[in-house]
Amino acid sequence: MVAMTTLMERPRAAGPRHQSPPPSRRTRRWPVLVLLAATAVLYLWDLGASGWGNSFYAAAAQAGAQSWKAWLFGSLDAGNAITVDKPPAAIWVMGLSARVFGVNSWAILAPQALIGVASVYLLYATVKRWFGQHTGLLAGAALALTPVAVLMFRFDNPDALLVLLMTAGAYSTTRAVEKASWKWLALTGVLLGFGFLTKMMQAFLVLPGFALVYLIAAPTGLGKRIRDLLIAGAALIVSAGWYIALVSLWPASSRPYIAGSTNNTLWELALGYNGLGRIFGGAGNGGGGGGNANFGGATGIGRLFGSSMGTEISWLLPAALIGLLTVLAITWTAPRTDRARAAIVMWGGWLLVTGITFSYMSGTIHPYYTVALAPAIAATVAIGGRVLWLYRSRAWARGLLAVMIMATAGWGSVLLGRADWLPALRWAALVLGAVLALVLLLPAAKLRGLAVVALVAAMLSAGASGAAYAASTATVAHTGSIPSAGPSGRSGMGGGGTRGAAPGAMGGPGTPAGGTGSGSTGSSGTETGSSESGSTGSGAADSDRTDGGGMGGTGMGGGGQDSAVTALLEAAGTKWSAAISGATSAAELELDSGTSVIALGGWNGSDPSPTLAEFQAYVAAGQIHYYISGGGMGGGARGGSGDSSTASAQIATWVAANYPATTVGSATVYDLTS
Repeated sequence: MVAMTTLMERPRAAGPRHQSPPPSRRTRRWPVLVLLAATAVLYLWDLGASGWGNSFYAAAAQAGAQSWKAWLFGSLDAGNAITVDKPPAAIWVMGLSARVFGVNSWAILAPQALIGVASVYLLYATVKRWFGQHTGLLAGAALALTPVAVLMFRFDNPDALLVLLMTAGAYSTTRAVEKASWKWLALTGVLLGFGFLTKMMQAFLVLPGFALVYLIAAPTGLGKRIRDLLIAGAALIVSAGWYIALVSLWPASSRPYIAGSTNNTLWELALGYNGLGRIFGGAGNGGGGGGNANFGGATGIGRLFGSSMGTEISWLLPAALIGLLTVLAITWTAPRTDRARAAIVMWGGWLLVTGITFSYMSGTIHPYYTVALAPAIAATVAIGGRVLWLYRSRAWARGLLAVMIMATAGWGSVLLGRADWLPALRWAALVLGAVLALVLLLPAAKLRGLAVVALVAAMLSAGASGAAYAASTATVAHTGSIPSAGPSGRSGMGGGGTRGAAPGAMGGPGTPAGGTGSGSTGSSGTETGSSESGSTGSGAADSDRTDGGGMGGTGMGGGGQDSAVTALLEAAGTKWSAAISGATSAAELELDSGTSVIALGGWNGSDPSPTLAEFQAYVAAGQIHYYISGGGMGGGARGGSGDSSTASAQIATWVAANYPATTVGSATVYDLTS
């Protein structure tokens, strides 16, 4: 293929065309405003229907609104017994919003939607800098209409903030490459450092692409490029390390226990439970995958296209891979600073490293993790299409464009068929995409003025399936442990206990929220037979799978409590109104009562906090009023309160031996002040 200099500068006679003159200021502004307004409507529409969304993080946001220490550490309760099992940056955002606007569904979920709008704008701005407004708009729209993006920008998991920080890092890296700016590159390091404080090592999956593009394409000498990368690395260490140092130096006796760790340190949480355990499985305190809690389908190169992840993220993935390979081939012999190649190295590096990691990691993984791929896929498709369009006078370029469009339409048809949804759209989009792709194969002289119309119509028809599937996601209430995109979401794992059980016993699954489309298993009928379907006994679950209800009921978060129990806790008047095994049950009690509840053993009841001696000291000091039997994480966990070796099980035995049981509503309650 023809080698290129910077695509926007190549003389027309030698290949690609000049860019058209820049539009007027008014013309330049309104398209992006329309894009952002439409994105905001999509992400904010009927947002309150999802209630608390993820009750685990909602309870942490409530705790942060009640206690600055809880906000700083990301505690699950305002009494600061234990943290959530992730770093606290996402909690900082939700906690501040809840402090300002009150603890309610909108205060917790709306920031995620606004983060989504900001992510779309940053992607648009990044792509636009080198490839023009039309390409930027295409990339932004592709991100906005990715089904898993619609899902996670309407849900209160850390993933929304992670995507924003990584996309902002791509923008600052782009600015750094333009003029070999160490300051912009250092900002990339700062952003990814805060990405670590959002979801730990997942934020580092974009580092290879970011570092490689600067090393290859920055317009300065090799020595300065290496020096600038070292500066950015130092900025990353400082922006993430200050919090690790704070937690390490803070006396453990006056801060909450670091949930998910085995030794109450953030280092172990990062490297074990949320680090290597996720990649290789079997490491960490129950979260690394030792219980084979795999919700993404079988490992392998086809995982992203499989029944678990395919409808979440893969609608544009075939086109993205075609665009990536095509641009690399076209620019193979281009000058070192060629921007088309630089962009595809950055976005393609993001896509390949993250995609391969997700495909082969054997620890705990959930389909919605794939939202981290959405910006890279959207940018790669838009840039690949733009580069090929510049060569549209060549038959091979029109042929590759037709292949990208046909691959998108064809794969979209497969995914809609897999979901068994809107068969008419499935076939209409496929046929129209095929017809318009064939039009693009006509000789350039015959296309003339129809070329642009045909291309736009082909892109719209090819992307119609994914866009419709994404839009349907906004009509579904998502309150589950494994939320899924599409016309019928799911709430995933149910609760981990029932209130009438003996102390420490694991009861049956609770009742999920009654939101539209929420069920306890499956995703649009596509998960039957997979590891996601009804897998209530998985041992290596983590807080990404929350809600469903450890205690039953139909509250906002999917597990509302008995009014009698709620009233009891509201009147407790102690530091912690109650203690119960497992974080999901504790979170739901907190949200219903507005009080602090100790989650014995953390997420799945296996964390060594509090110990029996610590619990006895709390009781002796009059800091805990009630012990509520049952509880546990959603569905019953390895090492949970049913395991006699855990601290939470020892506490249950001690309570039963020393305090009388009473029945309040449907719960068995022990008054620890009697």
